[in-house]
Amino acid sequence: MATSMGSGGLGPKILLSKPAAARAEGSGSSGPSGIKLMRDRDDDGAGRRMPQVSLNVLSDSWDLTPERYLPLIADNQEFMVVGVLGPPGAGKSTILNELYGFESSSQGILPPFNTQTEDIRAMARHCSVGIELRMAAERIILVDTQPLFSASVLVDLMRPDGTSNISVMGGEVMSAELAHEIMGLQLGVFLFSVCHVVLLVTEGTDDVSMWRYMRTIEMLKQGIPDPSIYSQSSSAFENSGDKDNDSLQDDQLEHFADAVFVHTKLQDVSYTEIKCLEMALNSYFPNPAFNRNSLIRYVVPQFPPPSEWHKMSSHLKGMQPMLKPVENGSEATSIRKLRKPEKGVNFYVLPLKVSGDVVQNTYESYHVMLQQLRNQVLSLQRRSFSKPLFERDWLKVLPRIWDLVKKSPVLAEYCKMLQSSGHFRR
Repeated sequence: MATSMGSGGLGPKILLSKPAAARAEGSGSSGPSGIKLMRDRDDDGAGRRMPQVSLNVLSDSWDLTPERYLPLIADNQEFMVVGVLGPPGAGKSTILNELYGFESSSQGILPPFNTQTEDIRAMARHCSVGIELRMAAERIILVDTQPLFSASVLVDLMRPDGTSNISVMGGEVMSAELAHEIMGLQLGVFLFSVCHVVLLVTEGTDDVSMWRYMRTIEMLKQGIPDPSIYSQSSSAFENSGDKDNDSLQDDQLEHFADAVFVHTKLQDVSYTEIKCLEMALNSYFPNPAFNRNSLIRYVVPQFPPPSEWHKMSSHLKGMQPMLKPVENGSEATSIRKLRKPEKGVNFYVLPLKVSGDVVQNTYESYHVMLQQLRNQVLSLQRRSFSKPLFERDWLKVLPRIWDLVKKSPVLAEYCKMLQSSGHFRR
């Protein structure tokens, strides 16, 4: 009985104390064990949410340093680079985790890209910082970026006097709001210069900020050469002056990645809603320079029954099924898309992720549609750069392309125009 009571008395001390190795790493606080236990649980939870080591390739001085990824890169030409851009909480990291092949049901395994948790959402914080790379199967390089139009990113940039603590335009002092705007544009120009495919993720169908953002990127991406050409002529760039650099850039080909607009968290994924979105995108981008092949899109599995055709809006009349007689005298349905463009814009939609007992106006579930997006992106024909380029050479040329983006005269002129517009503090 005494032995039992003695072991029972030691029990609480064992449960409330850390192992020796964990105590050595602790804060050394001499508070009660109960308080220490609460702190331990919080620390463990934070460790599960965030990676132990940051893989951000952008330094505090806004310079690109991707050397840490060299051990993961091979001398291979058959690779594909997929980047992502979008506002916070839109689902960028979730899509990248799906492209990576991460199983969300896996227990005790951290995802390759951090996703927004309830705690992070409650604190109005962002998960991704700078630019992070991951190497997936089939030599697919995934590029994640910090969110656009993010208030938390702006707060991190701002000094007490309202200026930016990061020099984004070669040492020029500017307001944090303007620096935040330029940072987002630099990330977009950079990704569309070095990636094969860029996913533009936005929440819902009413927010067209990413559409306007894409138009701005299309305007500002001038003078940034193809990475393969710049890699082979890097010695000529390094041995020449700034004027020679400008003349060389003018003569070189430019690379523009394929853009895919992904609208997430839709509550209505009906035939009419999808067609309205498709027609709006094609009207907003009639001749997109960023789109050569319209290969990615969400196809509604089935058309509405004939009893519901009369409910369709008049502006979708060109997409309505047309009845025509057949040989046996009966009528059959054929879909005659009168106003379908020859080359449309790549787009995809994802429904709002809800519990299984909630009824949604969707044809397929969230997981099925997310997997279809993954299949379409990974099955794309890998567009090569202007000249053959190895993975290692692609990684080594990234800092040079990033330096060109930061020193772009087009971006500098656009920055001056924004300063003179009066929308940003001086």
